[in-house]
Amino acid sequence: MATLYHAPNSRSSSIVTLIEELGADVDIQEVTIPRQDGGGAPDPRNPHPEKKVPYLVDGAEKIRERGAIILYLTDKFPEAGLGPIEGQPGRGDYLSWLFYYQGIMEPVILLQFAQLNHPVLTASLRDYDTMTERLAETLETQPYLLGERYSAADLLCSSPFLWVPDLMPDNKAVRDWVARCAERPAVKRTVEREKAAA
Repeated sequence: MATLYHAPNSRSSSIVTLIEELGADVDIQEVTIPRQDGGGAPDPRNPHPEKKVPYLVDGAEKIRERGAIILYLTDKFPEAGLGPIEGQPGRGDYLSWLFYYQGIMEPVILLQFAQLNHPVLTASLRDYDTMTERLAETLETQPYLLGERYSAADLLCSSPFLWVPDLMPDNKAVRDWVARCAERPAVKRTVEREKAAA
């Protein structure tokens, strides 16, 4: 059985939601991590080389970074239909959104949150408004990133706006999409569990 190393109220919360959405048989081990408020600490039980979460161990496979874990799990449990597998229509869009989140969205959101700006960063990563435009141009014509059906790309890309509502872009299509994602029963259950753990 695969094991997910998870800290409540962290980036790994979206992977807990994904596991529930997939109906996957994955053992979830809670560990501590250093927190922005100075609390928490690295957990010696966490095998992640930097003691971060999420970290998925599946036999000899060790996977870090949310996009990689999501791709691994949706490929491993294709019957849930949360991500097109190789050869299925939409695979390219799915991979693009997972990598866009990891390589563009999360860094740009962190820079926005930290109020950091530099021409080198915006030239390479883009700025917050450009990132919002990329989301909006897709979501103005369809309800989800891959079309009519919710996917794990929606789970990942909506996650920062669900957990830090102050980061929500001022765009109706994006706001409506985040609201649709928030209505998923698995998302609601994760939010309730995380509130209880806080």
